[in-house]
Amino acid sequence: MRVVVAEDLFLLRDGLVRLLQAHDFTVVASVDNGPALSRALAELELDVAIVDVRLPPSFTDEGLQCALTARRARPGLPVLVLSQHVERLYARELLADGNGGIGYMLKDRVFDAEQFVDAVTRVARGGTAMDPQVIQQLLAQRTRDSPLEKLTPRELEVMELMAQGRSNAAIAERLVVTERAVAKHTSNIFAKLGLPPSDDDNRRVLAVLAYLEHAAS
Repeated sequence: MRVVVAEDLFLLRDGLVRLLQAHDFTVVASVDNGPALSRALAELELDVAIVDVRLPPSFTDEGLQCALTARRARPGLPVLVLSQHVERLYARELLADGNGGIGYMLKDRVFDAEQFVDAVTRVARGGTAMDPQVIQQLLAQRTRDSPLEKLTPRELEVMELMAQGRSNAAIAERLVVTERAVAKHTSNIFAKLGLPPSDDDNRRVLAVLAYLEHAAS
């Protein structure tokens, strides 16, 4: 897979590149500022971009805005955003276009190589990879008229694990239930969120996006 990495801290950027290369990713660009990221996203063939929210020259949300601009020009462009802290506004902006291939992780998770590589892979394949801490804060903000209020406590647990990118088998193992039970819960979730029949992977992404978008509203 071809990857663009945008991170202003040299040691972290170099570490990301080495980690990705060790897991057979091809890093087609490694940049440390917003303008260079914009050029890379516009000009290069890539499967996923790993982007720090705050990049020079503004050190505000330069990286996120470059990613959002690129996704508008190339709908569905997979982007995994890295942030030092949970910032709900950034997560909501990332979800606004309704396409899959998105991730939001705290930088602390980068030090778990297996988890990080798994997240990059899932996002590159059009899935989602949301940090559990981000999900928990978004969920805490849901309103009473949110479609999420239709979900049972168990369905919310399943939904939260789906948002982390876990498979039915992984969810079943985590909740100590059968895969059949998880499949039933996911079917109920799809119905309650009003998602039309489609292939399972697509509906999972749509369900996660609906979950996160309404949790952030």
